[in-house]
Amino acid sequence: MLDFTPSHLNDYRQNGFFAGLPVFSASEAAQLRREIEALEAEHGDGAGGYDLAQFFRVNGHVVIPMLAEAARTPAILDAVESVLGPDLLAWSVELFIKEPGSRKTVSWHQDITFWGMGETDDEVTAWVALSDVSVEAGCMRFIPGSHKGRIAEHEDTFDADNLLSRGQSIAGVDETAAVHGPLKPGEMSLHHGRCFHASGANNSQDRRIGLAIRYVTPAVRDHAPGRDWAMPVRGETPRGGWDCIAGPRGLFHPADLALYDRILAGQAETLSAGAEQTVGMYAQGDAS
Repeated sequence: MLDFTPSHLNDYRQNGFFAGLPVFSASEAAQLRREIEALEAEHGDGAGGYDLAQFFRVNGHVVIPMLAEAARTPAILDAVESVLGPDLLAWSVELFIKEPGSRKTVSWHQDITFWGMGETDDEVTAWVALSDVSVEAGCMRFIPGSHKGRIAEHEDTFDADNLLSRGQSIAGVDETAAVHGPLKPGEMSLHHGRCFHASGANNSQDRRIGLAIRYVTPAVRDHAPGRDWAMPVRGETPRGGWDCIAGPRGLFHPADLALYDRILAGQAETLSAGAEQTVGMYAQGDAS
């Protein structure tokens, strides 16, 4: 596999993203996909009063062991450590599944706009393809260098066809500057929380399946109000401001479902801050 080199790190720092780093073999990616689709077949009704899509889209690592283990993948952590340093926490693990022929799209946005982390540089999203995430399939597009600015003004549209939680959108983005980030199964992209990005419809004949892991450093909460939850995955145990979680006891374990409820309530309050309508954690479907 290709290591995350100083040249790749320089590209990330200059552009705010890097795409095309292999972190799983094709067979490993296929196995992860089979495990995900087995969960869909066997646990389609979900658990604890939530359907399975809820766990796929929000904090799945709290109740699904496979997702917690994916966040500890050494090849992913090695690349993320190059960006963030040696002390790493997994803040969120999510699955993005866009069915073939889906017309849903995601507007231009910055990830950290409503995460309660401020304008930190101590966050990166690792986005791993578990299917062929081509331009036709609606891969992500990025605006190079956009992470160097501040958090931009986002309009809350609550558009039914926009799969972000608030339909938030940045106006006036120069589409001609956009760079596509297609990925083969097992390849990963990294993007900064302030990097403008969007994704289009899935016009392919296959599902578009991606695994997004949001990594942060302990320092994120040094200047942020309140507390938050995260799973330490490398380095030292973080200091104040974090409630650390160890990962699930088993699939949909009752104690983990109770923890999931507490985390969801706390994070939903942050996400909804300033909104004029009630906000769910995410709309169903793909948001990257």
